[in-house]
Parts: sequence; C-alpha cells; structure tokens
Amino acid sequence: MANQDMETRIVRYGDLQPCKTAFIDAHTPGSDQKENFTIIGGGVSESPDQHVHISIPHGFNIGAAGQPPKCRNSLHDHHTAEAFFVLKGRWRFFWGRWGTAGEVVLEEGDIFNIPTGIFRGFENIGTDYGMIMAILGGDDAGGGVMWAPQVIEEAAAHGLVLGENGKLYDTKKGQSLPAGISPMLRMSDEELAKRPEPSTRDVLPNHVARYWDMMALADKAPLQVIGEDGMLKDKPGFEVSFMNRNSASADMQTYAYASVMMPMRGHWRVNWDAGNGYEAGSATLAPGDTMSVPADVPHSTSPSMTGEASVYHVVATGDPAGPTWKG
Repeated sequence: MANQDMETRIVRYGDLQPCKTAFIDAHTPGSDQKENFTIIGGGVSESPDQHVHISIPHGFNIGAAGQPPKCRNSLHDHHTAEAFFVLKGRWRFFWGRWGTAGEVVLEEGDIFNIPTGIFRGFENIGTDYGMIMAILGGDDAGGGVMWAPQVIEEAAAHGLVLGENGKLYDTKKGQSLPAGISPMLRMSDEELAKRPEPSTRDVLPNHVARYWDMMALADKAPLQVIGEDGMLKDKPGFEVSFMNRNSASADMQTYAYASVMMPMRGHWRVNWDAGNGYEAGSATLAPGDTMSVPADVPHSTSPSMTGEASVYHVVATGDPAGPTWKG
C-alpha cells in the first residue's frame, strides 16, 4: 500500500461536501438552510444525496452541521451518544419535549456530550456561518434519528414525509411512500411522558466542558474529556481527549482502533511510522480538517507552527455504544 493512500483518510475542511436535504425538516422555515456533513461512517442522514467522505467503520461516526445565523436544527434524539464541539461561531443548544427544559450557549472550542433519552436541538446565534463537529456512538449511529412529534407534523405540512424505512419522500416532487412502506411511527403520549426533562442545572456540570478550562487543564498532559475517567464521565464506545501545545508530544503512540485527529486551533503535523500496510509519512492539518490514522500504525501529533494550538482526539474503546453511562 503506497504512502499516498493515507491521504484518503484525510478530509480537508475546504473539501467537505454538504447535503441540504439530509433530514425531515429540510423544507421547514427556519431549518431549511442547514447543511449536513458525513465525514466518517454512514451517519444518520435520511437523504440519498448525502455524501460520505470515509465509509470505513471506526466504532463511531464523525459528522458536522453548518448553519447560517438564526438557522436551527429541530428537536431529535439518538439511541447512542451525540457529542458536539463548536468549530466556528456561537451556538445555543436546547432540549426537552418542546425544547424548553433547559439550554446552554457554547462558544468556539466548547464541547457538549448530550445525555441520551432527551430531545435536543441547536441554532446558530452568531453573526456568520457557523460549524459544529459531531461524534455519534456506534457504527450505525444508533440506528437513525428519533424526531419530536411536532417536527414530523410540521415537516409533512411542508411536503416531507419520513418512511418507516428511514428514507425521506418529498411530495413537492411528486414522491410518495412506496407500497408496503408506512410513515415513521410517532412516539406515543405514554412514551413521551417517560422521557426526562432535565434542567440546565442538571445537565451542565456533567455534560459540558469549556474550551479555556480544557486549555488550562491540558498544560502538562493530554486531557481526557469524554471517557470513564474523563471530565465528562461516560462510556459511549469511544473516548475524546484534548491536547494543546504544552501537552503535545513527538512520541509515537499506537492504538488498537483507528485514531482520529480534529484540530480546533492552529496547524498540527501528524507523523506516522510504517505499519499495517502503510509506509511512513507525515501530513499537516488545519482547523476543521479530520484525519483517521489506521489501527496499529504508530503516530504522533504536534503543532507545526507557533501560536494557539489545540486538537481533539477520538478513539474507540471497544465498549458497546448505548445510553449515557450512569457510572
């Protein structure tokens, strides 16, 4: 396997291919300008138009959402973990049956490991196009998206119907549900009544980590952000760690699973030794880029330029993906 093949495992920010018809609210006013990106894994898009950059299973999915100001993502849920960090802009996250149980505003670099079992949505409250990066637990990303009933109703009023097969049908284009396919079932009142409505005070301490706190805590060694021993304790089938200039090292590390780097600030050089069919080489990453180094390939990640530098690192643990860990 030639060295240049490692380039197929790098997705540059400027090469990301958006999908504007990924979800059921693609026609709903206020949500119709959002863009969905599937970077690693199949993701949860409901549209055949979604481009997948790297389809290799990793034990988790990496995606992104890009939205102009005042654009929102409708209330939904997943069966497995969903963690976001803000790459660009200022975002409001809200949750609950009607999106009124609690909310938090995240700035660039902040990360939110949203508890499973609650509807969540988000909107760009900044002044320019914003981008949030997402990590979803499991190779199948929890089997799809569960939408709040009012989202399904409003989408139907604007021409989009979601089938029980997880695919969207646009009545404005003359599409209809195929024979034998029923609309996606909506949650019953009994199911909805069982879903928790945690307040902001309940959620923030154990599920949100702030960028400048992480920068301070990663001054001597990489900081585990999401994990059994992390700032945000969870076992979602992956771990997320955070490095800055002070905690980065040129020492080679090897993992039993593919290792994913996602720079937040600055430029980072990834060096790798020969292994697992790959020749030795190096690549430089910028903010918004995503790189997956295969399992059993020794590699290091360190800043390549002066100035502020930070990077998120994601690696699978082998734990099953599932609901938020209760410890």
